[in-house]
Amino acid sequence: MANEAILRTKTEEPILMAIDDTAGVEKGTIMMLEDARTVSGTNITTGNTFGGIMRREKIANDGRTQAACFFGGIFDMKVNSSVAVTIGAQVCLSGANLIRDATEAEIAAGAAIGKALETGAASEVIQVFVGK
Repeated sequence: MANEAILRTKTEEPILMAIDDTAGVEKGTIMMLEDARTVSGTNITTGNTFGGIMRREKIANDGRTQAACFFGGIFDMKVNSSVAVTIGAQVCLSGANLIRDATEAEIAAGAAIGKALETGAASEVIQVFVGK
C-alpha cells in the first residue's frame, strides 16, 4: 500500500470500529467514518470525516466485522502532492492516505484529524499528532 500512516508514538489504545467483512484494508490506512462507528478505507476524498488509522491489516472476507483503529498518537503521514502543510496547523484528509491543512469550515465541522508537528512541502512525509 502507498502512503500508509506509520505509528511513531502511541498515546491511546486503538478503538474497535465496525467494518464490512468484504473490505480488504492495509495496516496504516487512514480510514473515514461511513456510518455510526463504522469505517471504510475506500473512496476517501477531501474533507471526509476521520475514522481512525488501521492498527493491523484486514483481509477481505476473513469473517471479521470489527477493526481496531487509532484515534490518538504521533504518525508519519504524507502531504498531498499539490499543497504544503504548515507547522501547528490542523490537518484533514485529502484523498487516500494523504493530508493537507484543514480549512476553518472543516475544523468547525470536525473534519480535522490532528496537528502538524512540522512544516511539509507537497508530497513530503511529516509527523502529525493525531487526536485532540
